[in-house]
Amino acid sequence: MTTKTAHIALYDTLADWEIGYLLVELRTGRFTGTPWNVVAVAESAEPITTMGGLRIVPDQVLAGLDPADSDLLVLAGAAHWDEGGGSAWTDAAQRFLDAEVPVAAICGATAGLARAGLLDDRDHTSAAVEYLMAQPGYGGQDRYVDARAVVGGDVVTAGPDSPVQFARATLSRLGLASEQTLQAYEDVFHRADASAYPVLMQAH
Repeated sequence: MTTKTAHIALYDTLADWEIGYLLVELRTGRFTGTPWNVVAVAESAEPITTMGGLRIVPDQVLAGLDPADSDLLVLAGAAHWDEGGGSAWTDAAQRFLDAEVPVAAICGATAGLARAGLLDDRDHTSAAVEYLMAQPGYGGQDRYVDARAVVGGDVVTAGPDSPVQFARATLSRLGLASEQTLQAYEDVFHRADASAYPVLMQAH
């Protein structure tokens, strides 16, 4: 079976913690039994520096990214989203969605998708509806869901305080684990519920 691939958007001030849970579960497959390739993509070949100060060298550049070669695009928060930037990445998200490849966006990345009109016709969430309503071009308030993470067709969204729920929702959208396993995952990593750990360990 061909190993599936997740492409991770890289840019300076990337919010490390927001996508950490998801990346670990995708790459290791430790609770799904299905390891994925994790490929880092940036607008140039130069290293980026995350919000936590880690320097990361991209595996490839955005110009060469074809949704046909991917199974998921992951967009983390970063300073540029709140500065009105990120259009290269929302253009990429549009290409992925046109190709019916899922896009998972958290924190500021949801603002970028909102500005691009990519949330108007899908259920979604973010830090708060007011945050998205402040974005020019956003018209999706009727589809806003007050939840930690939301799957709206091919788009997964979450606020900055919900990295575990973001991972859970994305794994659910990808069909990588049962709801029982995903509930146990959230119980362990969000609620520190030790009683859920045996369920998680029996996942696959």
